Amino acid sequence: MAKDKVKEAPEDGAEDGDGEDASAKKKLPLKMLIIAGAAAVLVLGGGGTAAFIFLKPKPAATGEAGADHGKKAEKKKEKKGGHGGGKEEAKTIGVVAEGPNGVTYYTLPDIVVNMQTPDGKATFLKLKLTFELPDEDMVDQLEENNPRLQDMFQTFLRELRPDDLAGSQGSYQLRMEILRRVNLLLAPAKINAVLIEEMLIN
Repeated sequence: MAKDKVKEAPEDGAEDGDGEDASAKKKLPLKMLIIAGAAAVLVLGGGGTAAFIFLKPKPAATGEAGADHGKKAEKKKEKKGGHGGGKEEAKTIGVVAEGPNGVTYYTLPDIVVNMQTPDGKATFLKLKLTFELPDEDMVDQLEENNPRLQDMFQTFLRELRPDDLAGSQGSYQLRMEILRRVNLLLAPAKINAVLIEEMLIN
C-alpha cells in the first residue's frame, strides 16, 4: 500500500509538471497573438497615415499661384498709394509715422549692445532711434537692408565706451556717426537725420 502511494505521488507530480507545460504552451500562443496583433495595428496605422499624407489630393497649383500673385499685387498697391494704413500693416520691423512737410519718421526696434569698459565690467547700452526720411519710399529700402543695419549697429556700438557718450557732445557725435554710416549703407539714397529717442547706459 505504501509503495502504491509512493508511486502515485510522483505520478501526480508528473501530471502537475505536464499541466504546467500544457498551460505554458497555451500562454505562449496567447502572448504571440497579442504581440502580432499590436504589430499589425502599428503597421496598418502607419500605412494608413502615410497613405493619407502622401496620397491626398493636392490643390490646383495655378489657382494658388494666382491667388498669391493677387495678394502680392494688393500689398504693392497699398504700399505705393492708396490708404496710409496699409503701409503700416505691411511693415513688421519698424514703426512708420508721418511728420510735417512730407517728412516720414521710421522708428527702429530697440538696440541693445554690450559696451567696452576699462575694468571689464559688463555695461549695456540701450538705444531707441528714429530716422527722419525725405519720403515714404525710403521705408522699403530700410526694411530690405535691416540685417545690414543691425550688423552695423552691433559692430560700431560695441566699440564705444561709456565716456564716449558723456554729455551733449557725446550724443551729437553718436547721431552724426550713425547718420554717416546709414547713408553709406543706403547710398545713393540718404536719410535726413538720426533722432535719439532714448539712450540708457547700465
